Amino acid sequence: MIQSILEIRHLRTLVALRDSGSLVRAAQLLNLTQSALSHQIKLLEDRHGTPLFERKSVPPQFSAVGERLLALADLVLPQVEAAERDVARLVLGQGGQLRIAVECHTCFDWLMPAMDAFRTRWPEVELDIVSGFHADPVGLLHQGRADLAIVSELDADEAGVDYHPLFGFEIRALLANTHPLVARPYLVAKDFADQTVITYPVPDEMLDLIRQVLEPAGVRPPRRTTELTVAMLQLVASGRGVAALPLWAVQGYLDRGYVTARPIAATPGAQGLMGELHAACLPQVSAKPYLQDFVSVIRETSFVTLKGVTLL
Repeated sequence: MIQSILEIRHLRTLVALRDSGSLVRAAQLLNLTQSALSHQIKLLEDRHGTPLFERKSVPPQFSAVGERLLALADLVLPQVEAAERDVARLVLGQGGQLRIAVECHTCFDWLMPAMDAFRTRWPEVELDIVSGFHADPVGLLHQGRADLAIVSELDADEAGVDYHPLFGFEIRALLANTHPLVARPYLVAKDFADQTVITYPVPDEMLDLIRQVLEPAGVRPPRRTTELTVAMLQLVASGRGVAALPLWAVQGYLDRGYVTARPIAATPGAQGLMGELHAACLPQVSAKPYLQDFVSVIRETSFVTLKGVTLL
């Protein structure tokens, strides 16, 4: 009988490599160092005496052996995960609810697919989005009006709240294709001084461009607001102003050449403007297995499907 060295972690590594498209991203997805990931793969390759994928191809091209192990992973891992969920149901009981409050207008672009994936895993958990935009979604947790809040900042002074990191992302300036600023490799605060900045109708402290770049530099440009992302992009494309949005939220419009994007730096040569998203909930909700799985689903689906996302 052949003595197999295969473990669940090996199968997860191969799936992560396939889904993420590179060793670097697979390591981030699995929260491992790249060297630890490479060690796992080398162990399997030494055992089977053949490479599992072509090292120089991006995304990786798997060998016949690699494809066979991936087929095994696709068969086994869903069964393992389903068994884990069933055990949690048997131990803790079935049912539950997740009422989700959001503070960002663009969250629905990734939240809805994550919710769809979660429903297939936990059909007995009722998912709902608390209607309307909420400037203080964490406050809804304390009021018992929401179970989970999607927020862009951690509040160290907020007692009795658990924060689960989701992902980080770059925020780009959006310009009409014929805008003079398109000639710049990146924009800094002073470039916005004489531009109409189009934003969502939210407090300034919730806008990364204002809070991280313009306000510290004392730049206060003319403003215009709109509720809808598509309306914002239409205004930008027609030369009515400039905007700043997550790269993943506008990638489809950029691919079609509808508008042009440029990095934003607080000072010349600085790193691009970055944003973050976290899931906040009360400790009693954090302990529920379906909450932990929901966070995992958000992180995994967003990392694999959204452009320029990094896991926190």
